Amino acid sequence: MKNHLIVKICAGIIIVSTLTLGGYGLYTLGIRQGKQITALTNNRNPIKKILYWHDPMVPEQRFDKPGKSPFMDMQLVPVYAGNEKNTQENSNSVSINPHIQQNLGVRTALVTQADLSPKVVAAGSIAYDERDMTVMQARSNGYAEHVYVRSPSDSVHIGQPLADLYVPDWVAAQEEYLTVKHMPPGGLDNLLDGARQRMRLAGMSDEQIRLIDTSDKLHPRITITAPINGVVTELSVREGMTVTTGTPMFRINGLSTVWINADIPESVSEQVQPGYAAQATTPSLPGIIFHGKISAILPDVNNTTRTLKARIVLNNPQKQLIPGMFTTVSITSHVHKNSMLVPSEAVIRTGTRSIVMLAGENGQFHSTDVTTGIEMNGQTEILSGLKVAQKVVISGQFLVDSEASLKETANRMSDTPSQATGAQQ
Repeated sequence: MKNHLIVKICAGIIIVSTLTLGGYGLYTLGIRQGKQITALTNNRNPIKKILYWHDPMVPEQRFDKPGKSPFMDMQLVPVYAGNEKNTQENSNSVSINPHIQQNLGVRTALVTQADLSPKVVAAGSIAYDERDMTVMQARSNGYAEHVYVRSPSDSVHIGQPLADLYVPDWVAAQEEYLTVKHMPPGGLDNLLDGARQRMRLAGMSDEQIRLIDTSDKLHPRITITAPINGVVTELSVREGMTVTTGTPMFRINGLSTVWINADIPESVSEQVQPGYAAQATTPSLPGIIFHGKISAILPDVNNTTRTLKARIVLNNPQKQLIPGMFTTVSITSHVHKNSMLVPSEAVIRTGTRSIVMLAGENGQFHSTDVTTGIEMNGQTEILSGLKVAQKVVISGQFLVDSEASLKETANRMSDTPSQATGAQQ
């Protein structure tokens, strides 16, 4: 029994020793193979030097440390040594199969060059021409015996009677003049001139003084007549009223010319200047176009609508335009010579930048920043960023841009393990 137990113990010791030696051998072999694999990996994927960081959508802007892009809501992407030449092409370009382009509805157009005559269309309303206006005041104290114009907005013409006034102050001045006039001649010229001057001071006109001289009678009443054709916009006198010197009685506005006060958006105010030609139409007079010019840009911006007032003068010989009418105004600005134009739908506006997707050869697309100018008739002026005859995407560009963004995301994800490996090493 003892000998049998000793044999079992020895056999167990031999087995444990064998397993220990075998495990150590496998451990040593694993370390050697791991070092070989690491060496091969380092030889195949050597640690690349980071030159700078950039935003793939703004590749020309470089940063010396990682962080968040100031242009887009994304992290900056590192650019490694050896890849800096093709960074811009790889970051914002994408290749799409022609069949897929057709399925996506991708359409392109050429960048053209032509003269651009921008037009600004604005809403406005008719108003009286304040320069064609007359205010009639009482020149002496008196009484309104009769008023011919009964209400505001009545139309009047030149010479039409407006009111009869009785002026007591004129009686004494006229009697004095007639008395001096009938005195025996002989050195009374100075007295006659003095009496005539006192009638002028009482408020009489030269025509009224001539009437006194020729008729040789007192005329204590005066008939006020309209000096222009127009509309009575203010009536401040009624029959039986007492009027004093300087009292406003009538205000008459002419209608031979009228103003249009057009609301010009603040964003296009630079395209509207005094002297520019304007055309106006109104729904109440369909088919009739009225021509005029901008006389002034009022220096006041409406805080609510963010618009300026453009004052346009229109001739109104037929008195067809009435103050208060709604109008649509088209203003022609100066011609922009040899402007670079693209369809407006080709421009992607992010709020801080304007981007256009360019179509290259073999289904290549890439984005580029542009500086835009004015826009009209579906065309947008390009000030910089494009060249004539380049192809721009006008339909499906958002899908192309999304594809490019997904490609850039995949590139950044593929770069992340290599960067992590380098950091661990």
